[in-house]
Amino acid sequence: MKSSLSRHKLSLITIALSGIFSSPVLANEDIQPSVPTQQAEAKKAKLQENPTGVIEHIQIIGHENKLRTEAGSATLIDEMELETFEYDDIHRVLANVPGVNIRQEDGYGLRPNIGFRGVTPERSKKITIMEDGVLIGPAPYSAPAAYYFPTVSRMTAVEVFKGPSAIKHGPNTVAGALNMNTRSIPADTNGQFEGQFDFAIGSDAYNKIHAYAGTSKNDIGFLVEALHSQADGFKTIDGANNSQFSEDSGFDKNDIMTKLSYQLDNNDLTHYFELKLAYADETSNETYLGLTDQDFDANPFRRYAATQVGLMDWEHQQFQLTHNVSSSTFAVTTRLYRNEFERAWRKVNGFSATTQSTARTLQDILADPTNGINQTYYEILTGQKDSESRAEQFIVGTNDREYYSQGIQSDASYRLAHNSVEQVFEAGIRFHEDRITRNHFEENYAMQSGAMTLASDAATFTSQNYEHSEAISVYLQDTIKWQALEVTAGVRGEFVDSRYQNLKSGQEQDWLEKTTRVWLPSVSAFYQLSDSAGLFAGIHEGYVPTSPKQSPEVLPEKSTNYELGGRYNNGTMKAELVGFFNDFENLKESCSFSTSASCANSARLDQEYNGGEVDVYGLEASFSNTVNLTSSYDLPWSVTYTHTQSEFKEPLDSTFELWGNITPGDEVPYLPDHQVTLMFGLAANNWQANMLVKYVGEMHEAAGDDVSLSGITTNAYTVVDLSASYDFGEYGSIYAKVDNLFDNVEIVSRRPYGARPSKPQQLYLGYKYRF
Repeated sequence: MKSSLSRHKLSLITIALSGIFSSPVLANEDIQPSVPTQQAEAKKAKLQENPTGVIEHIQIIGHENKLRTEAGSATLIDEMELETFEYDDIHRVLANVPGVNIRQEDGYGLRPNIGFRGVTPERSKKITIMEDGVLIGPAPYSAPAAYYFPTVSRMTAVEVFKGPSAIKHGPNTVAGALNMNTRSIPADTNGQFEGQFDFAIGSDAYNKIHAYAGTSKNDIGFLVEALHSQADGFKTIDGANNSQFSEDSGFDKNDIMTKLSYQLDNNDLTHYFELKLAYADETSNETYLGLTDQDFDANPFRRYAATQVGLMDWEHQQFQLTHNVSSSTFAVTTRLYRNEFERAWRKVNGFSATTQSTARTLQDILADPTNGINQTYYEILTGQKDSESRAEQFIVGTNDREYYSQGIQSDASYRLAHNSVEQVFEAGIRFHEDRITRNHFEENYAMQSGAMTLASDAATFTSQNYEHSEAISVYLQDTIKWQALEVTAGVRGEFVDSRYQNLKSGQEQDWLEKTTRVWLPSVSAFYQLSDSAGLFAGIHEGYVPTSPKQSPEVLPEKSTNYELGGRYNNGTMKAELVGFFNDFENLKESCSFSTSASCANSARLDQEYNGGEVDVYGLEASFSNTVNLTSSYDLPWSVTYTHTQSEFKEPLDSTFELWGNITPGDEVPYLPDHQVTLMFGLAANNWQANMLVKYVGEMHEAAGDDVSLSGITTNAYTVVDLSASYDFGEYGSIYAKVDNLFDNVEIVSRRPYGARPSKPQQLYLGYKYRF
């Protein structure tokens, strides 16, 4: 059956390619747009006269010495900041961003769990994740859990947008958007190559090789970039040396990207074309199985023998074609894109016991490992006891999935000025299609002499289905500036047709088609008190759609979000203070393998739950400055603080493991009350040293009663990272860093199944050479 969206596909592509819509960049001298063209530096003067003549979909917050006058909270981490600590982990990169809540999992940030302003961070599925302004999640509408996440060490900028600006970057508008910018083609090098070679080694056999080279001449430019990183991991797997599986608990990742561009100047119009092709893969020996609290206290870096089978293997391919046309008053950007992602994750799901008297989830066993039958299962998990019956064999599931995400989007901005009034009108349209196909199967393994052994060659397929979505997204936004007041009003529309189809033999009658139509308004204002200070406020509707599989009884997540803040920038000292309040009409969560052991049941997998009314509110603060100690020494410093409170407003009896039986006033899980980051450094002409101190308060593992982690919290913890570098000029530079300087290790969560540690002390040494 053809959907209504399919019938309009051809007309949408025709509209987009005709270049009617363009880049939504505010025409404001206080905003520095991102310009990923090889002409970036050469065009600086022109951009001051023509601030809309850029091709990026997202405005980058810049002009360090000027007051930003857009409403809404936004943070830019530029290339210089990214190189300060040379982080590979997006969790650590976001340490200096207020309003971010994180649940760590593997210590390396391979599968991030990120939330903004109190939304549950599970697999980052409630924030809009983009690369170069394009949706980058495997299937953002059909299956938004971010099992693929771009390698942050190849990015040159990371942007976080919260508040009313989220309206432009759906589909998820409750929390905000995260955009990562890849490297630009070198600007106007007249055929000379520019590039860099970066090599690093570190603890646990870590090594990284990262190189790029590019050039441009006349109107043509290109860039090639490649990155390889790997580590043996910091955990030790029981009995792995006696098994057929890998002994290490680490990862091996590869990324390669190439860009080709062409620029054409035609009278008052500038056309820019860019083709981006990218490929990435990862093999990581990761598992969902953690430890009992007692075993964690004895050795937090132990992995039980049952985790020998753990293996994630994925590949990602990306295509993006961009066209931009701009003049002094308008800009038009159109992007055609496709992302493909394939993954298979083999891991222990539980035991084969099926009778009510012997059935236990892994979470149940680890929570009480000495109670009755749990002790037998625990001894088998740890390799102390062999499997003696089928009930004592392991169910090992391989979650094999294929995704694609494709579409075409166009964005426009048009600037008007009349007397003392300036106006910027922005509009955008996107046709998007994505799909996930699941082929989950299970095999039985037995524990024999401390080694996992395949018990039967027969594989049982547990989930064979697909979810497919077609979506038209539009937004309109108008910004009017008159004297000291700037007011922005906008609206976003999401029109989604989706289908779920069960593909298991004999169950093909299990299918569902849905249509969703929603409009999301937004209004914000900024009032400039002086050249250095201003106040802003905003309100917008938040929305997270349900997946195609969910019945109409499962409601989408909806909220009304408010913010009020102030901003100060005198050229050296910068400060921002924001209060926010998210009034959820309905909080929504989904049951996934990463949530809990009970979700490993194929009947509950991917089921979504309504949580009713919830309030989340808090305070975000950031302060930064650079003190000139002498003519040779600078002291940069910054403080970032986030306070978050939450409460369910209605009683709720739920079997969902994150919630349980809720009493009004219960808090949302994995939201620390307080988070503080202190960063300070010392810099001279050719060297610098920096220290980052991150404090995270305790977090509830579950909201209510009668679930396995009820009443349990993680401990508050503090981590200190240290970095230093020395520049030898034409001979390159060296850098050294220590993550977790004082080797402080805590339980960061007890999900998916059992206690998981933060990353221990890790040392790194690297060398960079630029040409």
